[in-house]
Amino acid sequence: MAKRPMTLDLFTTLDIVDDDVSAVVDAYLADPTPGSVAFGDGFRIDPAVAVASHPFARTLIDQPWADTGLRRAAIRAAILLAEPERV
Repeated sequence: MAKRPMTLDLFTTLDIVDDDVSAVVDAYLADPTPGSVAFGDGFRIDPAVAVASHPFARTLIDQPWADTGLRRAAIRAAILLAEPERV
């Protein structure tokens, strides 16, 4: 079975653009409970699963010293390395 591409890989085909990733980060920050979010050209991702699967983001997200910018960067990294589902 072929491995699904990471979100980062989808930038090269323009199926995903920077604004799409920013919207997913915003959605996660607004509601961090699990749930799929549609983004890009026909993809879905669960940002809560992406964050939980990314060791740095998972550790950093609850640190009291982490400011909003650092949290956003960690969530973004987790989303970029996740493998979204094509719908």
